[in-house]
Amino acid sequence: MLAAALAAVVMLRLFDPATTGVFPPCPLWYLTGWYCPGCGSLRAMHQLLLGNLHEAWALNPLTILLLPFLAYGIASYAVFQVRGRYLPRLFLPAVWIRALCAVIILFGIARNLPFHPFDLLAPGAMLRP
Repeated sequence: MLAAALAAVVMLRLFDPATTGVFPPCPLWYLTGWYCPGCGSLRAMHQLLLGNLHEAWALNPLTILLLPFLAYGIASYAVFQVRGRYLPRLFLPAVWIRALCAVIILFGIARNLPFHPFDLLAPGAMLRP
């Protein structure tokens, strides 16, 4: 599993999701033309792997904000697979989990609103002059 994850990261570093056909498009955007909360995440991760934080932020700021938590969860699972115990686990109250779900849903709605400042949440909109 670790080898597959490493291969995925290497592919994401080498192949730009914006210009190559290696990665599939977002199904929601492809079918409806609406941005989901995750639209731009692959391109943002690609830019992060290249060291371009500003471009990554412009493609999907929510991904950049949540990435440290996701990385910790993945690292904890990897440690569990190797040593049989997790890294220190953080348990969140249900209200925090519900709030995170609400933030994700509201982000998905807001980035589809066609007026300022919400139009800046569309993937790559902050990069346009």
